Amino acid sequence: MSEPRINERIRVPEVRLVGPNGEQVGIVRVEDALRLAEEANLDLVEVAPMAKPPVAKLMDFGKFKYEAAMKAREARKNQVNTVIKEIKLRPKIDPHDYGTKKGHVERFLKAGDKVKVTIMFRGREQSRPELGRRLLERLATDISELGYVESAPKQDGRNMIMVIGPTRKKSEAKAEQRRAREERAAGEGAVSPVQLETADATETTGPSAPAGPTATATPTPAPRPAPRPAPAPAAGE
Repeated sequence: MSEPRINERIRVPEVRLVGPNGEQVGIVRVEDALRLAEEANLDLVEVAPMAKPPVAKLMDFGKFKYEAAMKAREARKNQVNTVIKEIKLRPKIDPHDYGTKKGHVERFLKAGDKVKVTIMFRGREQSRPELGRRLLERLATDISELGYVESAPKQDGRNMIMVIGPTRKKSEAKAEQRRAREERAAGEGAVSPVQLETADATETTGPSAPAGPTATATPTPAPRPAPRPAPAPAAGE
């Protein structure tokens, strides 16, 4: 879609002018409309070029384009594409394999996706299409709480195809998955300060140390030896 004509690109003699707040100004010459736009520091934007005369509005065109781009971006962000998954079965499938395949179908439906179930016939099995039909009907009954038969079983060459649609939308399934992740993350959150303090006290061995700076023990000096007594003077001295 091309951008509307603005300001001097509007090549008509007169326009039906709409004010910036949606008020009807009336039919004015395009020169006067451009003058009003310049005085209001706005743009003259042609919003209905096919009207007689064309309708133009006074607006901030840059701001208008930005808001329109943000709306389009938000719409694309919220858009959810439905994916069609495919599961293939054989008419004489083993019970264990059937349980595995059914689990895949349930997982796809819980995620909000459609499931295309294909029964593959080989050799003489092609003469017994009722086997495939009964198997598809059994599967539809087993997953009835999660999905519904959107396309009934039909023969397509050597295969029989049935499409199952989810009972809830893709957006709802994704929102539930997001909530589950948030709840799981909240349950595995950080340890509270009280728990940290308790853990620190548990890891400390021996009596708790007193608050304040740690006192350093001063070594006691060894006692000095007593002085020996002077020898007694000899007799006659």
